[in-house]
Amino acid sequence: MDTPLPFNARAARILREKLGMAPGHVAYGMRASYGMAHITPDHIAAWERGTALPSSSELTALAGALWCNPNELMGAPRTLREHRIARGLAAEDVARATGVDLDAYHRMEETGQWTGSKRQSANLGTALALPPRDFIAITGLEDELARLLGEAVSTRWQAHIRGIARLLAVDRRALQDPLRDMHQEYQTLMAATLSRASGTTASGEDGRRYLDDIVNHFWSRFTTD
Repeated sequence: MDTPLPFNARAARILREKLGMAPGHVAYGMRASYGMAHITPDHIAAWERGTALPSSSELTALAGALWCNPNELMGAPRTLREHRIARGLAAEDVARATGVDLDAYHRMEETGQWTGSKRQSANLGTALALPPRDFIAITGLEDELARLLGEAVSTRWQAHIRGIARLLAVDRRALQDPLRDMHQEYQTLMAATLSRASGTTASGEDGRRYLDDIVNHFWSRFTTD
C-alpha cells in the first residue's frame, strides 16, 4: 500500500515559490513527466495547506517537479521505507546494495523489521547513509548497544570502545568523551549509593535507572562533529 510519508508542507510551498511556479505549473510537471494524470492544482494547494498528504509516489514526483530531493519535502525519516525514499532510491536499489532478496526486502519494509545479517546491515547503513542513531534503531541493535554501554560504564570503558565503534561504524575518537563522561557519572551514582547505605548492601536503584536509560544517555552526548 502506498501510504503517506512525513511531509513538510511549508518546504513544498517555499520551494515552489522560489522557482516562480504556480500550483498549476507543478501539477502539469507531475502529469507530463511522471505520469501522475490525476494531479490537479488543487492537489498541490491542499498539500501546501496541510489538509492532505501526498502518497510516497506522489511525493517523489512532486520532488522531481520542484527540482529537489525527496528528503527536502519530508519530515525526519523514521522507518526503513522513509529513509529509502528520502534518499530517492528504489527498493530494488537497496536490495541489490545490501545483498538482500527483493521479496525479503519488501517484507522488511512492510513489517518495519530489518532481519539482515551483520554484513547486510553494514551495507544498509552505507546505502542509505544512515546516521548512527538511525542505523541502530532501524537494524534493531539497541539492545546490543545497551549491553555494550552498560559494560563500559560499569567496568573499564576503554576496553569496550572498539566494540561500540564497530557496532556504530564510527571513529573510536568520537566515543572517548561520551564514554568517559558516562563512566564517571555512573560510578558517581554508585559511590553515592554505597555512601548512603553506610557500609551495608545498597540497593543500587539509581544505578539501575541509569542503566535502563543508558542508550538515551549516550545519544544525548554523542556527536560525530
